[in-house]
Amino acid sequence: MKAPGFTQWLAHLPALNQAQRLQVLHALQPAAGLEQVVALIGRLRADDRRCPRCNGPRWYRHGCANNLQRYRCRDCGRTYNDLSGTALARLRLRGKWLAYLDTVLASRPLRGAADEVGVHRNTAFRWRHRFLHKIKDDKPRQLGGIVEADELFMLESQKGARTLARPARKRGGVAGRRGISWELDCILVARDRTGQTIDAVTGRGPLMAEQAARHLLPVLDPQALLVTDSHAAYRAFARKHRIAHQAVNLRRGVRVRAGVGGIIHVQNVNAYHRRWREWIARFHGVASRYLPNYLGWRRALDGARITSSDQLLGLAIKPFNS
Repeated sequence: MKAPGFTQWLAHLPALNQAQRLQVLHALQPAAGLEQVVALIGRLRADDRRCPRCNGPRWYRHGCANNLQRYRCRDCGRTYNDLSGTALARLRLRGKWLAYLDTVLASRPLRGAADEVGVHRNTAFRWRHRFLHKIKDDKPRQLGGIVEADELFMLESQKGARTLARPARKRGGVAGRRGISWELDCILVARDRTGQTIDAVTGRGPLMAEQAARHLLPVLDPQALLVTDSHAAYRAFARKHRIAHQAVNLRRGVRVRAGVGGIIHVQNVNAYHRRWREWIARFHGVASRYLPNYLGWRRALDGARITSSDQLLGLAIKPFNS
């Protein structure tokens, strides 16, 4: 709209009644959301804008497309925008992203989030896992002090798969065998006393010493004290890699005891398990292949570590090569 026409339109706004003003605000809301998210994306990528092909930091502006500034790399000539090379590339309806991220912060179920934002449930599902793709990798680099570790188990699920590798179970069903079996996904959680948490889906069935080493060894401080239950896999892992280790024998009713490094228990990590189970229940079953995304989602929300949609968007637009 040209300036004279806009001035004339603006002069008629006071004559609108309340219903008409609400219609105008409703019509302007998507555009306002788009401008807000585009400005936020530019601000988040301004300090570390690199070419997605060669990772070169030298660029110049090269026009605009789809409301996003484009750039040309001075090293390889590739053109790109701030979403190129990220999980959000070519994702549409950007004006609704921040509203959708508010539903992620509120842990809304799929259909509730779709209705609140005004998108189809399939779109909401696709957005959920595109936004969570990099969030699941946002983990602390090291756990120190007293580190509690314990595993929890969830029934393996092929929800959403077109073909099943086993007979279908009605409404999720139950495991065909008692106890810990290969029908269960094993989730290892380690947490230090400051609240730093790492988690990983180790595979099916009981935890093995090699799996514990794969996921715990890179993040354990050499001076850390590992506290676990009496599972043999933890003892074998700690003995092989010479890690200080204390165990509590939960089967004998020993939940808390005094140790060399302090009070020995696994109640912090078990409380995290409880919060996880209460939180994940609202989704009425999730596919095993998406468990890492949900673990990252819960970890981001735990202890109010992530409190705004801006923070979530900042994590989601990290490049694949970062």
